[in-house]
Amino acid sequence: MAGCTAFNATPPSPAAGELKPIAALDLSRYEGAWYEIAKFPNRFQQQCAADTQAHYSRQDDGTVRVLNRCRVAGGGMDEAVGTARQLGGPDSPRLKVRFAPAWLSWLPSVWGDYWVVDLDAGYQLSAVSEPRREYLWILSRTPRVEPARYEALLQRLAAQGLDVARLERTPQRP
Repeated sequence: MAGCTAFNATPPSPAAGELKPIAALDLSRYEGAWYEIAKFPNRFQQQCAADTQAHYSRQDDGTVRVLNRCRVAGGGMDEAVGTARQLGGPDSPRLKVRFAPAWLSWLPSVWGDYWVVDLDAGYQLSAVSEPRREYLWILSRTPRVEPARYEALLQRLAAQGLDVARLERTPQRP
């Protein structure tokens, strides 16, 4: 989902410090379908009205295929296919994602940061951001999250200097 250039970004407060991703990510457990529960508004998802999902699947070359889908206002579905690669070792929670054509992959500017900054032990609820805190997505394996779990996640994200008041909930059909 991350991967486009920033716009109208509010820098984090100096007290927020450096954004810290989780300690380790088991990519094989992270693979599969995720529902978007909330996000910071961004220009590359403006067409999405509801039912936003991401599906991650490991490729033979070690990269990850990223398929993002959402329902648009007219009722149809919009899709974006991208590629992600881990930075660092095989358990790194820091990834780079691109949705630009493969022939542009040599350009650093087409790769966006995708940092898993919160993830429950069961790999059911996740938060993804990037070092400047301009983007944030809350993802779940289910279309609904218990209010207490969601609020606890928001508190952890706010403690990391993320402006959770900017979050927009994503409508999901059951």
